[in-house]
Amino acid sequence: MAETKLLELKGIDKRFPGVHALKSVDFELGEGECVALLGENGAGKSTLIKVMGGAHQADSGTLLVNGREQNWTKPTDALEAGVAIIYQEFNLVPGLSAAENVFLGIEPKDFGWVRRGEEKERVKEVFERIGAEINPRTLCDDLTVAEKQLVEIAKALVRDARILVMDEPSAVLTKKEVEQLYLLIDDLKEKGIGIVYVSHRLEEIERVADRAIVMRDGARVGHLSREELDRSKIIEMMVGRKLENEFPQEVREPGEVRLRAKNLSFGQKVKNVSLDVRAGEILAITGLVGAGRTETVRLLFGADIPDEGVIELDGQKLTLRKPSDAIEVGICLLTEDRKDQGLVLGLSILENFGLPNLNKFSNNGWIDRSAETRSFTSYVEKLQIKISGHQQLASQLSGGNQQKVVLAKWLERNAEILIFDEPTRGIDVGAKFEIYQWMNQLAQAGKGIVMISSELPEVLGMSDRILVMKEGELMGELTNGPEITQEMLMSLAIGETKKQVA
Repeated sequence: MAETKLLELKGIDKRFPGVHALKSVDFELGEGECVALLGENGAGKSTLIKVMGGAHQADSGTLLVNGREQNWTKPTDALEAGVAIIYQEFNLVPGLSAAENVFLGIEPKDFGWVRRGEEKERVKEVFERIGAEINPRTLCDDLTVAEKQLVEIAKALVRDARILVMDEPSAVLTKKEVEQLYLLIDDLKEKGIGIVYVSHRLEEIERVADRAIVMRDGARVGHLSREELDRSKIIEMMVGRKLENEFPQEVREPGEVRLRAKNLSFGQKVKNVSLDVRAGEILAITGLVGAGRTETVRLLFGADIPDEGVIELDGQKLTLRKPSDAIEVGICLLTEDRKDQGLVLGLSILENFGLPNLNKFSNNGWIDRSAETRSFTSYVEKLQIKISGHQQLASQLSGGNQQKVVLAKWLERNAEILIFDEPTRGIDVGAKFEIYQWMNQLAQAGKGIVMISSELPEVLGMSDRILVMKEGELMGELTNGPEITQEMLMSLAIGETKKQVA
């Protein structure tokens, strides 16, 4: 570890109602080093970085910056001390431009007037530094998910933070953008900036981290030096057991076509795409960010209406004008952004579970709370959802448990076609395995599964067939097997090879 300690946490303890979130946790960050903070969802990582950023105050323990004890009561205290947090959940104002979001609260001014020209030039500089091709004047509401993440990174950099905490910074970035992020981290370290790096992508840890601290159930359970950053060792320490395979092995025999789309088009985002989803199979759709994958499944779910094309379920033509039309016939979508589109964060997890199932739990306009509670309780047990109680807010759950709540509400609908858009984004390796097992069980039960994923190992480890898209077009369809490689998929995704159909 670097000799000069920028950040020290000693004996940090934090409790919430029914949850002992942090149990006497120690953490150290040196000048010019990158420390990975690892652990399953619910291990306490998010709570710890919120303590680092002043969003939570520890019940006991000491926090020091440059050797000086801190007693922050709000996030701005941490910012003034040189600690910037890039949270996994975006903290942007949709109606403001990218430049305005970057400088929000620290605008360059003369007599109360913001110097927009200077603001724009400085934003251009920081965008160039991180390889972001973003017009500073573009409203954040019009940016892609990946572009919003880059704006968050830029916000931290313009504040000249000496301590930078990155919570899943690459979760929605393309391979090229991730490589640019790595170079940026190298540059920041050379300037003496300390970086706390939280990620479930273990290959990233091997690339960026100088060492790692592992948490489990709110406690620090291990420390790994650079030489000890071995994938299997990290996984075993995180989950507390050996995990022989990251992907559960299943042999499936797909049946008849359940869902069929013919020549779907939607502006420039989806161009003449056709696909079949068979009973008992997992169909993966992959490609780079902006390939049109999410836009395609939004058409299948009725969230958008195609300009052209036909959608059929079990041979019957569908007219999908809104998501409720799709839900009614048994097509359900686990969205990429579960926080904004999959859950109502301000409602309890029980209410979130009940929302798409009100017709089942209602009688003459009255909701049968007992029936709703019994049903949800059964899924809490089946999916091993970690909660403090049924009235716990959805916003308070970890990413993996939020995903399980979304899955539970669609399982209750007894959906025939389940679309998983980036099902394991921001989810730890242990929770991933559980999601994979459920996807396999659903396929074995004859459901049709569509899985969108940017993770090529996940695509190869879980799917029966693979569709590769680029700029709204279908570039290839492959039957998965030992001969299919990540290089083949990437070649199709970037358009180096011609379309092929297995």
